[in-house]
Amino acid sequence: MHIKYYQPFFITTVLLFTFFNNSYGQTPMGFEEYEPISTLKVKEHKLVKAKFPFIDVHNHQWQMPQQNLTELLQQMDSLNLQVMVNLSGRSYKESTGRNGFFDIQGPEYLKASIANINTANPNRLVLFTNISFVGFGEKDWVTNTVQQLAADVKAGAKGLKIYKDLGLEFKDEKNNIIHIDDARLDAIWDKCAELNIPVLIHTADPKSFWLPLDKYNERWLELTTHPDRKRTTKDISWDDLIAQQHKIFLKHPNTKFIAAHFGWMANNLEGLGKFLDSAKNVYVEFGAIISDLGRQPRAAKAFFEKYQDRILFGKDNWKPDEYATYFRVLETEDEYFPYHKKYHAFWRMYGMGLSDAMLKKIYYKNALKIIPGLDSKQFPE
Repeated sequence: MHIKYYQPFFITTVLLFTFFNNSYGQTPMGFEEYEPISTLKVKEHKLVKAKFPFIDVHNHQWQMPQQNLTELLQQMDSLNLQVMVNLSGRSYKESTGRNGFFDIQGPEYLKASIANINTANPNRLVLFTNISFVGFGEKDWVTNTVQQLAADVKAGAKGLKIYKDLGLEFKDEKNNIIHIDDARLDAIWDKCAELNIPVLIHTADPKSFWLPLDKYNERWLELTTHPDRKRTTKDISWDDLIAQQHKIFLKHPNTKFIAAHFGWMANNLEGLGKFLDSAKNVYVEFGAIISDLGRQPRAAKAFFEKYQDRILFGKDNWKPDEYATYFRVLETEDEYFPYHKKYHAFWRMYGMGLSDAMLKKIYYKNALKIIPGLDSKQFPE
């Protein structure tokens, strides 16, 4: 897809490409097509498998009740992925199931998923549940939701996943956006503490999604190719959303929270570190933000050293070949290598070269501490 040439910077870029290419009789190219091969002669360690078995705490399998899990386990083996956490336990937008199972009620969808897991390998696959915000604000919503959460955990769910729709889209009985720190949700967070399950919560998106779509926005290519991701003034601001999230973290110190995507603060590790210092119940996972860590390897390594007991491995979408970038950033000291999605990150990456002791914590030890019921015997000491 060619870039729309209405931005001044890219008009200049295109004109330059056109001038030089036409001068040599070549076809003009757009910015997104330019993929120069580096002439640097540096050591390369293109890893395809993690050094230690690991737990991916942020994954999505959308057809779990009917999915061929034997095939999935084989793919996991090729990566040394020992335990996958599927965060898509059941529907969270309506009261029924999802993805071909709309005739199955939400709780039954979860039970069918767990039954399939138990048949395949219950030690390798873990399910988090979700809550439906349909009817939020009605008389019995809180009571019913707390009861359903307890029932899901009894059925085998190991945690709760909250999607970014909370704070951005979900509405209450008065048609108002539900704030993440709405007091009516306090009972949910407290119930998770009582059940001893973690809450993995995704709030907001990269802050660049709220910034003007101009030559200064480093997500320009992503927002141009995926315009539905752009946020407007009609949305609650990024700062307000993150403040709401941080408020519930601090208000519920007995609940274990996992901030998805490093809380969208991987580009501000100093700020994230200061918050983690004030909220000892909060963990972070790096799904979809490894590109931010890989462009600041010294600062990122220092952050990992300081907070090594509170960082979890997360990937997000299930594309096995993309894990190689994560392994390379974490395990090697390679220099100037590409990210796997140019529209996410057009910059090059550098490895942190973490020690074995830190890798073990991030790959599995930290997850074993906070997700109940995992078999630690699957992992080395």
